[in-house]
Amino acid sequence: MDGVRGLWLLVTVLAALGCSHGSSTEQCTVPAARRVNCHPQPGATQQSCEALGCTWCATDVPNAPACFFSEDSTYGYSLARSMEKTVKGWRADVEMLSCFPAPRGSSGTEAGFCHRVTLDKRSTVSLFGDDISPIVMDVEFQTKDRLRFKVYDPSRERFEVPLSIDAPGVAAEDANYDVELSSDSSHFRVKRKSTGTVLWDSPLVDLFFSNQYLQITTAVPSTSVYGFGEQEHVSFKHSMDFATYSMFSRDQAPTPLANLYGVHPFYMCVEDDSNAHGVLLLNSNAQEVSLSPNPSLTFRTIGGILDFYLFLGPTPENVIQQYTEAIGRPHMPAYWSLGFHLSRWGYASLDAVKETAKRMHHYDIPFDVQHFDIDYMDRRLDFTYDKTNYAGLPEYIKELKTAGMHSVIILDPFISKDEEPGTYRPYDLGQEMGVWINNSDGVTPAIGKSLPPGYSVFPDYTNPRTVEWWTQLCLEFKDVLDYDGIWIDMNEPSNDLTGQLPGCAANDINNPPYIPSITDHSLSQKTLCPDSRTYLGEHYNTHSLFGWSQTAPTFHVVQQATGKRAFVLSRSTFVGSGKHAGHWLGDNNSQWKDMHYSIIGMLEFNLFGIPFVGADICGFASNTTYELCLRWTQLGSFYPFSRNHNAEGNAAQDPAVFGAEFAKIARAALRIRYSLLPYLYTLFFESHVHGNTVVRSLMHEFTTDQQTHGIDTAFLWGPAFMVAPVLQEATRSVDVYFPEATWFDYYTGKKIPSTWHKTYATVDAPLNKIPLFIRGGHILPEQAPASTTTKSRLNPFGLIIALDEHGEASGSLFWDDGDSIDTIENENYFLAKYTFSAGHLKTEILKNGYQGADSLKYNKITILGLKLRPHAVAVNGRAVRSDTFSYELNGKLILGISVPLTHELNLEIY
Repeated sequence: MDGVRGLWLLVTVLAALGCSHGSSTEQCTVPAARRVNCHPQPGATQQSCEALGCTWCATDVPNAPACFFSEDSTYGYSLARSMEKTVKGWRADVEMLSCFPAPRGSSGTEAGFCHRVTLDKRSTVSLFGDDISPIVMDVEFQTKDRLRFKVYDPSRERFEVPLSIDAPGVAAEDANYDVELSSDSSHFRVKRKSTGTVLWDSPLVDLFFSNQYLQITTAVPSTSVYGFGEQEHVSFKHSMDFATYSMFSRDQAPTPLANLYGVHPFYMCVEDDSNAHGVLLLNSNAQEVSLSPNPSLTFRTIGGILDFYLFLGPTPENVIQQYTEAIGRPHMPAYWSLGFHLSRWGYASLDAVKETAKRMHHYDIPFDVQHFDIDYMDRRLDFTYDKTNYAGLPEYIKELKTAGMHSVIILDPFISKDEEPGTYRPYDLGQEMGVWINNSDGVTPAIGKSLPPGYSVFPDYTNPRTVEWWTQLCLEFKDVLDYDGIWIDMNEPSNDLTGQLPGCAANDINNPPYIPSITDHSLSQKTLCPDSRTYLGEHYNTHSLFGWSQTAPTFHVVQQATGKRAFVLSRSTFVGSGKHAGHWLGDNNSQWKDMHYSIIGMLEFNLFGIPFVGADICGFASNTTYELCLRWTQLGSFYPFSRNHNAEGNAAQDPAVFGAEFAKIARAALRIRYSLLPYLYTLFFESHVHGNTVVRSLMHEFTTDQQTHGIDTAFLWGPAFMVAPVLQEATRSVDVYFPEATWFDYYTGKKIPSTWHKTYATVDAPLNKIPLFIRGGHILPEQAPASTTTKSRLNPFGLIIALDEHGEASGSLFWDDGDSIDTIENENYFLAKYTFSAGHLKTEILKNGYQGADSLKYNKITILGLKLRPHAVAVNGRAVRSDTFSYELNGKLILGISVPLTHELNLEIY
């Protein structure tokens, strides 16, 4: 037996050095669902697989790995000693461990054997070498609903994302989770204390922690998994059939499975008992996650540390509240920014802008904000404007202000270096202040090429000096163009070259041993070389933080420049970007499928804590069609950020360009939006204060209904307002799923039949209508619409009271001046809570700190779902005349009133 064991030891040592120990026929009995890919790089063969000491077994299951970790032979880590209690939780020292099964031919009682591998220098034990051992796992009980576990190298500092997440200095008491190691120290688990559900289950033997390759696998408790971005996902609920999603910010038009503009390594899982939890991997390096039907997730990243946060929920809304409490609450948008925005790349002149606005006004289409893309610039140079084609632009922007409208200008992240010395202040000042991203020498600026003439340099927004430079230029430009907001584009950062001049050096930073499944499998294509130097370190680590680091300085300078609430729209985002910016979903296509994908993206960014989100209405790339643009305008009227935008060279697609009938339908949809802006604004208040989502899926509200888990063709504003758009060409009806609740048709107030509950029903959707529904049990504030929010904010308010099966409803209204900074923090706002029960509406004014509310009134109450015609109605104790209200047989009551907004409104129905 000793001889056999000695031979097996030799084989295992060879395997550890990269030699094959073979694969057995019985390994092919391992179900595909349980396989974890042992050869994640493309081009796996049996030879290359077995050279890693992995198991090869071909399979017909699509996307399932043929090369995988054997279930009884693996490298990995094991607890070196008992977990040590710390003031914040627990700490564990973890060392590399190689384990192999008993040799063939040995007795049935002979066990396999393991040995720890302590590395005093770099080794080649695992997939890509440079393994690190020992490592440390810190477990922090941060709050009763938030757990952090962090795996890092205790002997060498590695890059960590500089996002400040507040946590108490001591472990939380009465946590809703339990943390445990299995009895043999092979699994790290997190359980929900109330149910025993295992939320996280990582085999330490499947952990890899090397210098440029980190991997960890966890089982998940169900297949209802959402999140991971930024990607163009084809469904909100992810397929667990071996899908892999990569994350590395890139100037990439939305394409399924491609890594897009931002990075959000966050997911939410709805457990089988309908509880929900969320998990964040706080890591900014190029990374990917693979989903398998086991179900399990495998995270791979090529730098930094493994820094996980787990949020216990237990409702989906609780998960996002807890997540945004950690990463930063979404900013409170200005009221005007919730109006309709118009934009395009391709306004050849200011006259073209004026002509577009003229026809919008001709058809009285609501229109609040005019965006100016790079056309307004002089030769596409930041902080300039074209004094020929856009002569008179400063004056026109002031005209917009006078008309109660607002303007947004675009700024790109690259600065031309090839203008005549002394003629282009942004470059001259930046050169003087030393604000650029540098080459690997840390001294000479990295030079790339993009939209401006010649070559460009790239500001390093992680550098405090760059923030000073940016602030100064934005303030100076405010004196030239009196903008209201700034749109920051191409900040992945985008570069037309592969790396900078003269190219990327051949080294492990630019060409690491493993590159996640990002587009073109290149870290430098369309951006800078990874070994470029920023203030925080190598671009290898900070690349995906470029847009995030630009966002906060832009937010603060817009507030400083305007003295008002900031509007910042950023293409590239990262964890926490919602605190300072909104986002649009990028350069989509004028295709029907893109309409559907926009709903998915909007739902995902609400999970990511960026609720101020929308897509380019009618599509950015290629020409739209009449019907597509009309249906998209109807859908886009209910994006939180509602903007029509398209690309240079394509036909105009503003709502007024298609003629009177199109304009009439577009105007009707947008007027519904404008009438419901008080409700939408109140949702943003709740998002800013409590971290709520603004737009949410049906699953979010009806989690126990399994049918809702995969629905992404309809969505909700808050808990109460359902939008069910037409998403297919030449379609005049929509199949709508109605979860178990009372629902009313928005247009007629008619109650949806109970026979439609928990099933799909076909709803009419003629070309001039988008199906909309109100959920019983809720009260929605509304306001008479107008052509701009400046005008509509002066109009009287109404309440839509949609009763549930018990004849009850509740809601609230938040109101302030719409654009002052910190009105909530300074308590300069009005907040009312409404409850309706037993035929009685009661209003409770929770805060009356906004003086401007004194001049506003309620003028209409609409009640849906009354079972009997009222005999009499009293408002604040006084009976109203019968000719001031009307009742319809479908249970809809409309009452005309005149009550000051700041007075308590009480209504009784007899």
